[in-house]
Amino acid sequence: MTHSARRIGRSFAFVLPVVMVLSGTLAVTSVPWAGPSDSRMLTASSQNVSVPAPVRAPQDVLRDRLVAELQEKDPGTVLTRLQREVEARPSLARHCTGIARAIGRAAVDRLGPTKAQQFSKPVCDTSFAAGVAQRAQGS
Repeated sequence: MTHSARRIGRSFAFVLPVVMVLSGTLAVTSVPWAGPSDSRMLTASSQNVSVPAPVRAPQDVLRDRLVAELQEKDPGTVLTRLQREVEARPSLARHCTGIARAIGRAAVDRLGPTKAQQFSKPVCDTSFAAGVAQRAQGS
């Protein structure tokens, strides 16, 4: 091999990777998902990192689910479901009264105080009835 061929080969070996990197970079910036060229560059920083949503407590999840279920089912069915959930997960027992009150208030909002009171049953003592009474009094 001649000296000039070797020199061309070395130059090519040096230039080729640079060209490939640059052309790859240009190709990535020109694809549709790259966005317009004037858009801000997204970088990771402690200021821009999204914070994961806080983990909700099981009693809050259950309360919200049962109150939502009340839109489709009668309060008696929802109270029975609350009772079964508390029996299945005894750790929820101390939150039963608060959940039953929330169901009672939601039942008044949906059905009115007189009709809601008809569904009272001894789940979590008289908490459902207390929730009905609270909402009926306007608190």
